[in-house]
Amino acid sequence: MSKLFSFRLWLALSAAALLAACAAPVKHVDYTAFKNSRPRSILLLPPENATPDINATYGLLSQMTMPVAEAGYYVVPVAVMAEAFKQNGLTTPGDIETAPPAKLREIFGADAALYTKVTQYGSVYQVISSTTIVKASAKLIDLRTGDVLWQGSAVATGDDLHGNANAGGGIIGLLVQAAVKQIIHSMTDESHDVAGLTSWRLLHAGPPNGWLYGPHSPKYQTD
Repeated sequence: MSKLFSFRLWLALSAAALLAACAAPVKHVDYTAFKNSRPRSILLLPPENATPDINATYGLLSQMTMPVAEAGYYVVPVAVMAEAFKQNGLTTPGDIETAPPAKLREIFGADAALYTKVTQYGSVYQVISSTTIVKASAKLIDLRTGDVLWQGSAVATGDDLHGNANAGGGIIGLLVQAAVKQIIHSMTDESHDVAGLTSWRLLHAGPPNGWLYGPHSPKYQTD
């Protein structure tokens, strides 16, 4: 066996071992509390904004109703929720999240509330690359018991929406592509569309980590 072949074999085996070590097993959600609760109606609270972008809260909130409704749940209308909190002097996500679960159930009649946090929202610029990123985490709380029924996180980028094809021409091509993308980002707000993809990844129903299907879905499980 030649030294060159032995070296190539060692490289291949090392790469395979590294990939195996980095491949973490899929973590499955414990649905016990979710199954016991069987919520039918969901209150979507305004997401907490942990980013510098003032549009993050309502940019994400505007995209959250559809995946939850498609999962088979009745969603308290966002406009009704916002007006009710405004009438009670609660105008920020931080203020709203201090409201006791029992009080939220009394006001809205919902079975569960979704508490969400946005940790990244907007364009990220680098030397030869730029994209839009929206990252969020959430937990579903039973308003009758205060139990956590589900929690998860998700992220999406502009590249996920449009693909990530590299321009030809080596480093010059990459620099030109980056310049064009930065111009596009400065002229348009892609964050809203990326937030839609993040919302779907975060709140869709189905295994291994999504929500259980709700009572208005044909896939609802009664057992």
